[in-house]
Amino acid sequence: MRLARYRGREVARINRAVSQLEVPHAVWKTCPWQPRERVELGLRQWLRCAGAALRDRQVIGMPSRAVDEAWHGLILCTARYARFCDAAYGQFLHHHPEGGAPKEVTSAAGSMVDQFGRTIVAWSMVAQPGEPCALWDLDQHVGVEHPWGVPAEQVGAVLAEVAARCDRPSAAQ
Repeated sequence: MRLARYRGREVARINRAVSQLEVPHAVWKTCPWQPRERVELGLRQWLRCAGAALRDRQVIGMPSRAVDEAWHGLILCTARYARFCDAAYGQFLHHHPEGGAPKEVTSAAGSMVDQFGRTIVAWSMVAQPGEPCALWDLDQHVGVEHPWGVPAEQVGAVLAEVAARCDRPSAAQ
């Protein structure tokens, strides 16, 4: 899982753009699940994770069908979405559905387990201290019939690996 730590000002720029994003009513036309506030929280958390991954040219997995549908709705608001991407990331965040990425986007070719692993790593980079992640089991909480998600065991294992790598002295030290 190759996601490097990135500078605080980049995190601040992404967080500012995500918090200022006005989610238009059109987003909810394809995303019927309630409460919307929870789905919107998941969308905002995922957009923050995407910023960490995009900087390192990585593709992360989408752990929530409800958030995926909300993101699709946002993408369809093309002018608003393009402005958001420019403000948050300085570039466009493309959607690479399974099997739809160009060959040069090699990180999209990995398994969903790998992509979810990168999502978990990205969350560890952008989460505020003590901030819980709504993404891992969001679908179960909003009534998605066939929920997606990331098992708590996988989240714990990846976070333990991240912590272990952070505790190891680097070769440069």
